[in-house]
Amino acid sequence: MEALRLLRILNRDQRNTFVACFLGWSLDALDFFLLTFVLAPLARDFETSITKITGAITLTLAMRPVGAFIFGLLGDRFGRRIPLMIDIVFYSLMELLTAFAPNFTVFLIFRALYGIGMGGEWGLGASLAMESLPAEARGLFSGILQQGYAFGYLLAALVYWLVFPFFGWRGLFLAGALPALLVIYIRARVPESPAWLRQRKSTTEFWSSLWANLKQHWMLFLYVILLMTAFNAMSHGTQDMYQTFLGEQRGLGVPQKATIGIIYAFGAICGGTILGHLSQKFGRRRSIIVAAACGILLIPLWVFSPGLPMLVVGGFAMQFMVQGAWGIVPVHLNELSPAALRGTFPGFAYQLGNLFAAKTAAVEAKLAEHFHDAAGHADYAKALGVFALIIFMALIVIAAIGREQRGKEF
Repeated sequence: MEALRLLRILNRDQRNTFVACFLGWSLDALDFFLLTFVLAPLARDFETSITKITGAITLTLAMRPVGAFIFGLLGDRFGRRIPLMIDIVFYSLMELLTAFAPNFTVFLIFRALYGIGMGGEWGLGASLAMESLPAEARGLFSGILQQGYAFGYLLAALVYWLVFPFFGWRGLFLAGALPALLVIYIRARVPESPAWLRQRKSTTEFWSSLWANLKQHWMLFLYVILLMTAFNAMSHGTQDMYQTFLGEQRGLGVPQKATIGIIYAFGAICGGTILGHLSQKFGRRRSIIVAAACGILLIPLWVFSPGLPMLVVGGFAMQFMVQGAWGIVPVHLNELSPAALRGTFPGFAYQLGNLFAAKTAAVEAKLAEHFHDAAGHADYAKALGVFALIIFMALIVIAAIGREQRGKEF
């Protein structure tokens, strides 16, 4: 009932703004995940290995901090709305050009440029959404906003199912250019951030304020990067190798793996929405710590369940907690951010954390080889369990030593 009340108190501009920001992040994730469905066809067409094709994913992730920095600065200087529209058009154009890549080298160039656009969207969208909403509604809508990523995965699965059998991988990337149409909606319905309008500065004032804020808040910036490294390691550590664990160690086929993936994606959406909302009452750090502690308790159910039904429950529950904690991230980072850097600070710290956690899957693969079973096969269950335990404990400590500014007025 409280969630419904918060939905009703939003005015038309606030609703339009949030819908645009949610769709921007969801469609950004859609474009990213489309590649993960067609690694083998791409390898065949470009006459290379799947391992080399996965380098395109790493390259995209590595370029995300660049985009967060560039578009974040534009957002702090010129407002959130116009740079967000430019960013959406840019990443949609790179997705479109990917469909026409004549060779693997050009393909990599377009994926790197797409990574810049992907990195810019989250920070601008999160700051515009959080600055436009009432303070009491931020927790709920932070949770919903962040789960646009999981919603994007579900959209990617649907597009793959409908498009790939008829048009191949190039058809997927053509479809991935459709987010550019969102700009029409933003142009017509979404106003500029009221918080940015109140504190906007001239060019000279902007640069002097920027350097002053960087000098004043550099320790906070380092702390948030550390926090986001732990968050990203938690997310990648519970997702990236889980499908490999299901197939290679548990012997599940494609339909079973896909079904479990869809189920735990719904768990992620539910967790992000519910825990994001509860953080408004119980606090950001406390909610993160509780989610991480519950994640530790769920490890046996998540990877060591003997039967398939309990394994499904474990996957749902684990992603409920992991993405439940993630649902707090947009509001927590925007509340911690200095006002003059709110376009740059959250997104850049988020993407740097993502960069520093990019080797998570490789670490888990090495652990699996180290923890081999009696037959000499890689033990993915033990590797995932050990890694998750360590990163959950790290996140609890990092969240506990930080601060929060729940309900801060923008």
